[in-house]
Amino acid sequence: MPFVSEIQRQSDFNHFSPTTPIVIDNGASSFRIGWAGESDPRVIFRNIVQRPRHKATGETVTIVGDHEPSLLKYFDCTRSSPRSAFDGNVVYQFEIMEYVLDFGFDRLGANGPEIDHPILITECVCNPVQSRSKMAELLFETYGVPSIAYGVDAAFSYMYNQQLGICDKDGLALCPGFTASHVIPFIDGEPVYKGCCRTNIGGFHVTDSLKQLLSLKYPYHMARFTLEKVEDLKMEHCYIASDYASEAQLFQKGTKEAENKTRCWQLPWIPPPTEEPPSEEEIARKAAIKEKQGQRLREMAEAKRSSRINELENEVRGLEFLLHQLVQVAEVDIPSFLSETGYVSKQEIESALTKATQSLRKAKGEPKDDQAEAEDHTDATNEKFHLVNVPDDVLSPEQLKEKRRQLFLKTTSEGRQRAKQKRFEEELERERRNQLDEERRLENPEIYLEQLHAKYKEVSEKVEQRKRLKTNGGHANGNNLSGGVGRGERLNAAQRERMRLLTTAAFDRGKGEDTFGARDEDWQLYKLMSKDNNDDDDEGPDEDEVELIRLSSRLQDIDPTFVPKSDVAQPTEVPKFRPLTKEDFQIVMGVERFRCPEILFHPNLIGVDQTGLDEMTGVSLRRLPSYSDDIAERLTNSILITGGSCLFPGMRERLEAGIRMIRPCGSPIRVVRALDPVLDAWRGASVYAAGAQFTTQTFSRMDYLEKGEDWLRRYQLRYSL
Repeated sequence: MPFVSEIQRQSDFNHFSPTTPIVIDNGASSFRIGWAGESDPRVIFRNIVQRPRHKATGETVTIVGDHEPSLLKYFDCTRSSPRSAFDGNVVYQFEIMEYVLDFGFDRLGANGPEIDHPILITECVCNPVQSRSKMAELLFETYGVPSIAYGVDAAFSYMYNQQLGICDKDGLALCPGFTASHVIPFIDGEPVYKGCCRTNIGGFHVTDSLKQLLSLKYPYHMARFTLEKVEDLKMEHCYIASDYASEAQLFQKGTKEAENKTRCWQLPWIPPPTEEPPSEEEIARKAAIKEKQGQRLREMAEAKRSSRINELENEVRGLEFLLHQLVQVAEVDIPSFLSETGYVSKQEIESALTKATQSLRKAKGEPKDDQAEAEDHTDATNEKFHLVNVPDDVLSPEQLKEKRRQLFLKTTSEGRQRAKQKRFEEELERERRNQLDEERRLENPEIYLEQLHAKYKEVSEKVEQRKRLKTNGGHANGNNLSGGVGRGERLNAAQRERMRLLTTAAFDRGKGEDTFGARDEDWQLYKLMSKDNNDDDDEGPDEDEVELIRLSSRLQDIDPTFVPKSDVAQPTEVPKFRPLTKEDFQIVMGVERFRCPEILFHPNLIGVDQTGLDEMTGVSLRRLPSYSDDIAERLTNSILITGGSCLFPGMRERLEAGIRMIRPCGSPIRVVRALDPVLDAWRGASVYAAGAQFTTQTFSRMDYLEKGEDWLRRYQLRYSL
């Protein structure tokens, strides 16, 4: 299923004579196709292919070249990324190349089974013969073209600008392309390929470097840095620094000039909606609703309170009547009478009556004094643990189990109350100490601060010494040698007692029936072995560590120069989250603007051990078969830069300064840029294909079949007309 691109399809394909050649500039970045003799190509698109699946039908579609990003929402692109037919600047994936040629010929207007026009197609310098052979086979066998000619894109661009008078017949063509950069020397208008020089660095590497730098700088906006968007940012903002080191120092110092060279890319950002204060009518309406709801809740609470009072009054009257009946029952009949009522003793009935009476007073809102409250608390405790003081001989087995449970709960509750009281007393003591410290500080702040620092140092050394003993025993250097203090010898008295109890309990298990917990003494042993009732140093911070934290906090409050030690556990603050602002969605490009294009002159910045653009000219001159100073001066006097990567501002000046550093003093050096570095290669090929001698430079299918690949290896297009 072909994908219809937004490129308009030409409709005048049949109006051209079969002898009119088709010119193709097959670049690694863009594919350009048009007719010979015209000034501009008819169709231009990116030289990539993508084959995603349609989300609704599951059918695979083919997307060639540029596409509308909004249309990709209908396709699943997770398993299909854009693919290119090029490896570097050499075509090697001819299945993808066939998709590209199909789309190019279709957009040009071809509607027949064959393409009956000669074709001039560009290639890289010193293209491998296998790539030439496969391209010829594809064009002859698949499209049925009558004849083909190959030419180097940089040579066509140099020839075109030579006709315009921009460069001379003797010169150098320096072409920083998409995936590689070339230098081709020209003598008498013809390229000398034996003197060519190539570096595997181009515009793609600049884009990829910029993408990586921005992704590291703004990782939360990484999805925004697509290859297409970064390419646009590169062409819009990047430039070549005249002196990289001084430019970097300029940004490092943060001068005004560096600030002026900084660019900002604002990402889409929608400000959060601002909440307007409610109007007076809205406030009155909400207050009326709240009052209505409150009135309803008060009525419900009053109804519930009246019902509760009625229930408690009935319960009190019932318990009073039960006590009145109990007085009239004979002594011997009391157990049977109580068994029918569900109570154990008369004291339990009286306790229930007292509790019900108190609940009734509370429900009615009657005040009671502290003594009554204390008595009520005592009575509530006695009522909750009513079996604790009852002798064991009058209780049943179930009541004995309940008594043990109540005894354990009572002991635990009393322990909690003691701990709560202890914490309350410690808090009072802490407040008293803080008040005394503040009074001492106000009396003499300097002496107080000096004493506080001394105490902090003393407590800190004590804590550090204890930690070293815990880790290394008696050796401060950390080597626990034979004869040192071991872990068992460093236990305090409480820890040793706990270990003894645990060992004894473990040793006694297995000697008959396990009856642990049947006696009250067992619960006392459990309390002694519990973690909550021992003095283990490893279970939390000791008094010295707590005091060290208090001193550190106090010093931070009164001494701004104080820096606490990092190994002390300081209370952490919860980070405060702020709402996102417009500045959070800004991509600031400073040093990245000239750092990424710098790899064209210093490929070692990205780990490529090759020469830069300025040094490539010297290498190319030394490779000339007939090298002489006179020829070198003629070539350096006309250096043409072409290709998409030479559009960076400052490229011509930087190249001229770099070439001047490697040439003898006084050598003539002139660097010029092509009229249109992107399209001049196609325009030069169009002019050449429209010439009368072009037919003598092509080869047909019969020539290819008869002469074979060896002839293609020696094939070379003559550019002089």
